[in-house]
Amino acid sequence: MEFAIPDLTQWVTQALLPFFRIAAFFMVVPLIGTQLVPVNIRLGFAIAVTLVIMPSMPSVPAIDGLSLALYVSIAQQLLIGFALGFMVQVFFHVVVLGGQIISYQMGLGFASISDPTNGVSVVVLSQFYLMLTMLLFLSMNGHLVLIEVIVDSFRVIPGYSESIPSISLWRIVISGSWLFAAALLMALPAVIAVLVVNFAFGIMTKAAPQLNIFAIGFPFTMIFGVFITWVSLSGFLGQYQRIATEAMEMITHLLITG
Repeated sequence: MEFAIPDLTQWVTQALLPFFRIAAFFMVVPLIGTQLVPVNIRLGFAIAVTLVIMPSMPSVPAIDGLSLALYVSIAQQLLIGFALGFMVQVFFHVVVLGGQIISYQMGLGFASISDPTNGVSVVVLSQFYLMLTMLLFLSMNGHLVLIEVIVDSFRVIPGYSESIPSISLWRIVISGSWLFAAALLMALPAVIAVLVVNFAFGIMTKAAPQLNIFAIGFPFTMIFGVFITWVSLSGFLGQYQRIATEAMEMITHLLITG
């Protein structure tokens, strides 16, 4: 069997460029791209997904392996993969930020533990919400949705000379404001309930200073905050579905111009 150099170059390009986009996505996305998953496993998973979707990929024009155009295309694929993975990260950090807001109001802001998935310290309540979100995400086949997202990105931007539209880059920037808004909306019931209790303690202290209400105010606020958190768990599934729907819509429109 004889193979010409241009044919070999085209075959390598056909597999190399999709691999860089998929590998960048799996290196950043939650659950798969965490520090608990070894790099070799993530790399092997990216290679497996690339081999599966290669037959359905559109043909790629041959690019010289030593040309500048190949390195530009690789950078564009990495940017697309990182952008999609970042948007999924924003979805998971909504519950982390919401848990921090609640913890600071109820007096648990000092109780932080190490998050092994991200390598940072977060408050206990945020870690609880994050674990609960991951379990819901896996139970609803969210890992399959991640694979579908990266595969659909090749239908939206099939050409390897294209990159993310400028309007989509602006959507990535404004996703930060959506992160804070969604986290505040998630934490609002608990924050208002604890705030009402603090107002009541303030009024009682003003009316009867000799009672020293603040001596019991701190532990009572903490216990009441834990109770409110327990009560609000009944509506956590609805909040998760709403936030997940908005996040998927943002990811869907990320690569669409207009």
